Amino acid sequence: MRNIIAFLARYNHWLLFIILELVSFWLLFRFNSYQGSVFFTSANRAVGTVYGWVSSVNDYLGLRTANEILFDRNLELVVENERLRTVIDSLGMDAGAVSPDTSFTTVAAKVVNNSVNLLDNYITIDKGRADGVDADMGLVSPLGVVGIVCMASSHHALAISLLNSNSSVSCKLERSGYFGNLKWSGGDSRTAQLMDIPRHAEVHVGDTVVTSGYSSVFPEGLMVGVVSSHGFSPDGLTCEIDVRLSSDMAKLNMVRVVKNKHAAEHVMLSDSLKRHRQ
Repeated sequence: MRNIIAFLARYNHWLLFIILELVSFWLLFRFNSYQGSVFFTSANRAVGTVYGWVSSVNDYLGLRTANEILFDRNLELVVENERLRTVIDSLGMDAGAVSPDTSFTTVAAKVVNNSVNLLDNYITIDKGRADGVDADMGLVSPLGVVGIVCMASSHHALAISLLNSNSSVSCKLERSGYFGNLKWSGGDSRTAQLMDIPRHAEVHVGDTVVTSGYSSVFPEGLMVGVVSSHGFSPDGLTCEIDVRLSSDMAKLNMVRVVKNKHAAEHVMLSDSLKRHRQ
């Protein structure tokens, strides 16, 4: 305390000078409009410059996180692209492009209506019969399967979402090859159930689930999701498998309609077999 008092006593004239200078400047800028406007303009410019520097530094520091996220996403895409290389080649990059060894083509479309919080959800797209889109065609997003077209008008089509109690997509465990039907029983919009997998099938959390190719709707190997949990049915005969869907159904925007040019032939043979069994 004595040191502080001694300091003030020793430099009191300098402290008084500084105080008087501050009061003078305050009076000058407070009661003179021109000087006040110059001061505030300069002050705002200086503050704006500082804020700009701070923003630039924050943006630069944020690039590391953004780059890490992009790297992880690119790595996932590289792995996924390698795994589905043959399927991507067969579907083609452009709508209408057909590989010599495949029956499937695609049509790009935009989602114009979608729901995820009902028991029976549907997806509406902006392409219809005029664009070659019709019932019983598959619907895929950039991340995987999302539904099946159930009806179409001239310029729009309605698809049964994977999040629909009537939806059933033939899928398989990619690693082991065991196949079953993917269904949704309500609840979590990111999780569906893979049914009819035999009890003795080897299932692990993280196993990839893809389309089986056992229908005319989807080619084999399209991404559906990954196993998030598994157990056994109450009767102990089959597995109960929860599948974390690869597509976030609440964020659908651009999709592709998958067309099988031999679908009519496939349906005709299936109908003939049903009549024969009867």
